[in-house]
Amino acid sequence: MSMAKQFNRKLTPKQKAAIIMVAIGPDAGSKIMPFLTPTEIEELTVEVARTGSVQNEVRLAVLREFHELCAEHQGIAEGGLGSAQKLLQAAFGDNEGEEILNRVSHVIQMLPFDAIKNVDPTQLASFLQDEHPQTIALVLAYLDPPSAAAVINALQGDLAPEVAERLAMMGSTPPEVIRRVEEVLEKKLSSVTTHDFSAAGGIKALVDVLGWVDRNTERQIMETLAETNPELLEEVRKMMFTFDDLVQLDDRAMQQVLKEVDLKELALALKACSEAVRDKVFKSMSERAVNMLKEEIEYMGRVRMRVVEEAQQRVVSVVRRLEDAGEIVLAHGAEEEMV
Repeated sequence: MSMAKQFNRKLTPKQKAAIIMVAIGPDAGSKIMPFLTPTEIEELTVEVARTGSVQNEVRLAVLREFHELCAEHQGIAEGGLGSAQKLLQAAFGDNEGEEILNRVSHVIQMLPFDAIKNVDPTQLASFLQDEHPQTIALVLAYLDPPSAAAVINALQGDLAPEVAERLAMMGSTPPEVIRRVEEVLEKKLSSVTTHDFSAAGGIKALVDVLGWVDRNTERQIMETLAETNPELLEEVRKMMFTFDDLVQLDDRAMQQVLKEVDLKELALALKACSEAVRDKVFKSMSERAVNMLKEEIEYMGRVRMRVVEEAQQRVVSVVRRLEDAGEIVLAHGAEEEMV
């Protein structure tokens, strides 16, 4: 799967809509706007303004998904506040377009480091290489996961694991701290003023980024966290693969996992789960084993949810152990070479 398809799969519907509006331009886009509700117009305007440079390959992948051809638009499509303004003015006229833009401008202006969206990730990594890891983590917290992953991949030496750990540990950042960082990076970053604490980073941010980095970088980060912050590593691992993710395993991997899990433990884990997970497990077992498992679940009676979740986590631990041993392969966000 190409990187463009990977990006397309990760984009939200609003992001895809914004890319299409940027790609077709204000003249064609203005003919669509009147058919949207006021709320949809405002949400789409914010997303268009947030959109940075869109590479032609990604743009075409999005357009193909909607069965539209855009071959005449080559190169890079530019989003941003100016693009959003032109789109609104073309659709509703100067006055009404400006009024809508003013209503959503406070949301747009609250985006720290918005200017870096147009900076190539490799160049951005080179620029940030000599900055403090905490500064780099703060910047990455406001990038989309694919871009942040590209920056982490390009960082030199042992910087990536430390930045990853700081990204996961980051919580709410005071606006004055963000402003100070922006002042240091003012040659390449536009100044953005925030009025409230900006919550960014955290374990979820790191997990999203790890879904895009290459396998070697991910392994380096995880090994370093195992030494420096094992508690954080465990939290990251829990979020990277959940019990519901069992449906993503191929048949061979699922059978391998089931060999390592006790029947009673499996029954306890399946006591409260989605039908998709149950079906996945049942399809990987013989009819006799499925009947025994169903009987075990039925005769178990009422069980505390906490106990069920602990059993599910032990099953997930088996999956992680088998992956670490190279006995099964899990899908990752970034494309991996297969041999």
